[in-house]
Amino acid sequence: MMKKLSMKKKLAVVLTSLALLAGPLAATAGASSDVSARISPDTTIIVDGVERTFYNVSGQEVQPIMYNGTTYLPVRAIGELMDKNVDWNQSTLTITLSSPRQTPAVTGTPTLNAQVTTVTASLRDDFTIVVDGVERKFYDANQAPVYPLLHNGTTYLPVRAIGELMGKQVGWNQTTRTVTLSSDSLVTDADSFGDVIPDTTPGATTPGTASGAYIGEARAQQIALNHAGLTSSQVKFARTHLDWEYGRMVYEVEFYSSTYQEYDYEIDATTGTILSFDYDAEYYNPPASSNYIGESRAQQIALNHAGLTSSQVSYLRCHLDWDDGRAEYQVEFISGLLEYDVEINATTGAIIGYDVDSIYD
Repeated sequence: MMKKLSMKKKLAVVLTSLALLAGPLAATAGASSDVSARISPDTTIIVDGVERTFYNVSGQEVQPIMYNGTTYLPVRAIGELMDKNVDWNQSTLTITLSSPRQTPAVTGTPTLNAQVTTVTASLRDDFTIVVDGVERKFYDANQAPVYPLLHNGTTYLPVRAIGELMGKQVGWNQTTRTVTLSSDSLVTDADSFGDVIPDTTPGATTPGTASGAYIGEARAQQIALNHAGLTSSQVKFARTHLDWEYGRMVYEVEFYSSTYQEYDYEIDATTGTILSFDYDAEYYNPPASSNYIGESRAQQIALNHAGLTSSQVSYLRCHLDWDDGRAEYQVEFISGLLEYDVEINATTGAIIGYDVDSIYD
């Protein structure tokens, strides 16, 4: 029976932002509801250090949209950044992103003096998003479904989704109203970027509200390391993740020691108090042998079996273990909303076990 690798708190990761080809989509029949949103030309989008302006297929500038405290960006323009074609199927209400892109990126003239404007957009739970042949579902940090927005012939999804599909970390600067997507290893929860209407109920706290009072990821990591009696040179961080739990903002910190011991911490984002922690000494190191295929080869075998490349996964971990009287490599990685666990014979390279689950199972 396949041994499931432990991952106490699976990477919260998810989502894209996608923009549709210009067309008569507003007339599409299906499940939709009208919502009030805001065109936000005052929001700056920075991708890997470069400020980005988005255009539709006609060369008209498309501004970010704020809805329910979240920044939404157009899918077609994001498809360009990912070097993917973006296609619309009217009969099935399906947006498809596929590689490689066949046409050059659209250029246009930026709109001068664009104003913040309140508009009516359609929330479309009947749209299907397919990326490289895989249907994608989107969720916010609380695992509630998130649906595309349709406005003026363009389809949008939250920036947290963009970060997930592009494998980039998402950040927000409230002072300058700037969203950044950078090529760091993990995606943070960035569902609410300011513009959140605070809950004025006595004693209530609004999740996701930007706050300069948070201790920061680096401090949260150090608190966890100090508690574990380890230094940063002795561990590999799997993630440090800002989330909303227990009625407060917390940092979820997960790391592994060089001996494959797993540590999970939840730390109050404001006070630095450790709310919970877990420690597992999971793995036994098998005897060394020159006959082993090596971690790199094991990783490639696992990725090939899944039909993926290293650029399509947001998390990859491989370690040598001993199970059923033999040495094996356990390879674990995440692509989109799916978690893959592969066990590979350390000597022959044969796949012993293979398991795929939703990260929310």
